[in-house]
This record gives sequence, C-alpha cells and structure tokens, in this order.
Amino acid sequence: MKTIRLIIADDHALFRQGLIALLRYETGFEIVAEVSRASDLTSVLATTPCDVLLLDLQMERWLLNEIDSLARLTRVVVVTASEGTPDALAALRLGAAAIVHKAFAFETLATAIRAAADGLTWMPPTVQADLTEQWRSTGDSRLTVREGEIVRSVALGLSNAEVATRLGITEGTVKTHLNNIFKKLGVRDRVGLVLHALQMGLGAKAEHGS
Repeated sequence: MKTIRLIIADDHALFRQGLIALLRYETGFEIVAEVSRASDLTSVLATTPCDVLLLDLQMERWLLNEIDSLARLTRVVVVTASEGTPDALAALRLGAAAIVHKAFAFETLATAIRAAADGLTWMPPTVQADLTEQWRSTGDSRLTVREGEIVRSVALGLSNAEVATRLGITEGTVKTHLNNIFKKLGVRDRVGLVLHALQMGLGAKAEHGS
C-alpha cells in the first residue's frame, strides 16, 4: 500500500494535534507538515511534496477563493464545520477533491483522503442527495438516459465495478459509456465529469440560495 503524504492546515491547535495523532495510528498515512496560518500555505506546499492537503475552510474567509490555486499543487480535502451545501459545492467546483464535515467520524475522513489520493472526488451525503435530485430534474440534453444514470453514479463516487453492479451491466459497458460521455461533454476524466455534474446539477440551486 502506498503511503499518502499529508499536510494539515488548521488554525485550531487542539483539533490539528488531535487529528495528527489519529492519522499517525492509521496505516498508510504520513504527516509531512502542519500549517496554522493560511498565509503560509503556498510556501509550505512549494517546499514540501505531499499527496493531499487537509484544509480547514474556516481558517480565513478568503480561503475558499484560493482552492483553485491550491488544487493545482496537490489534492485538496476540505475539512469544515459548516453543514451548508453551498460552501461544499463551491469548494468542489473550485477544485477540491473532497469535503468532510468535522462532525463526521474519523473513518469517514480516512476514506475521503484515500479517495482523493486515488484521483476520485468524495462528497458528503447531503451534497450527493442534492446532486442526484438535480440531475433527475435537469440532466444534460446531450446524454442518453443510460449515460445520465452513469454520470449520477460516478458523481456519487462509485467505481466502474460498482456502477456496473448498480445498473446491471458489465464493467466494460460502463467504460464504453464513460468514453462516449467524456467526448460528448468535452471532459478528460472522472474528476472533470463530476465537476460538470456539479455545474449542471447543483450550480443553479446553490446560486439561488446564496
């Protein structure tokens, strides 16, 4: 198993130190740096190679707008105390690989980190539910019904094998559909597909509620 190198950015020392202690007991994680000030993030990322940045979204109000820049340097897992869907949606649309609420169990955070390190997108159940509902009502006119089902499944974080089981088709068929979907929507990979789904499905809802 590949060790996932982590940088933890949180201005609350007690939470940060507790999280570091938990992660050190979990197999497959290595803490390579910790950051208590948002202003130090860019310099630390530039000098410390890592696979995933755990970022407290509440460190500074302007951090949300910096996620796109940070996501170019590493995979970003946002850890937040906010239960609101709009912040989670905005972070994902700006390039975050995962959103984890601080109220979630540690095992959920570990799952999100591993998904992010594998190049997947992980989102909370509330965002998943909203995304699925919006895709049912809006979808994308360029996609067939089956392709829309596959997009919804991928957006929920399912692997190709899990999508195949869910829809009662073969994994090879899922891959064929995905290649066709990528071409139709002009995206390169699953991450791009999830971001497209967020823009088509949740974007209008989040903006309306802001």
